Amino acid sequence: METTPPTDLAAELGKQNGFACLQEETYLNLVRTHEPLQAEFARFFKSHGISDAQYNALRILRGAGRPLQVYQIAEQMISQQTDISRLIHRLHAADLIRRERCSEDRRVVWVQLTDKAKRLLKKMDQPLRQLHASQFPSLSSKELKTLNDLLFKARQAAGS
Repeated sequence: METTPPTDLAAELGKQNGFACLQEETYLNLVRTHEPLQAEFARFFKSHGISDAQYNALRILRGAGRPLQVYQIAEQMISQQTDISRLIHRLHAADLIRRERCSEDRRVVWVQLTDKAKRLLKKMDQPLRQLHASQFPSLSSKELKTLNDLLFKARQAAGS
């Protein structure tokens, strides 16, 4: 007996009575979508010996093209890091960043990429672009733009 593929989240979850409200369904759809997409990236980063948060910090430093203070890295992270100091410590222990205390204010720590980190990022660039390209094959460019606009709008409303 052939089963038909689910056409919405309720059917996918085997939910008989639907959702309490459209917002609940939307939220659960976001969570359900995030999991498989994020898992692919987690495996990719793990295969390169880093976490997604570590990659994010390295990406920020490369994009800046200059040393940054720890708080500046924290402000630009995709996912908020409650313990940015520990993340920076792990990157330093892996020889992916250099830390330097400011001579005028010892509380200030400047962080910059090492050559090892630059080589790692360069090695990851193309496979990472391919992974991004592979994740939404059924959506057109117009649909992706609409999805991005809607997600941004939802996040702005949630943050206000």
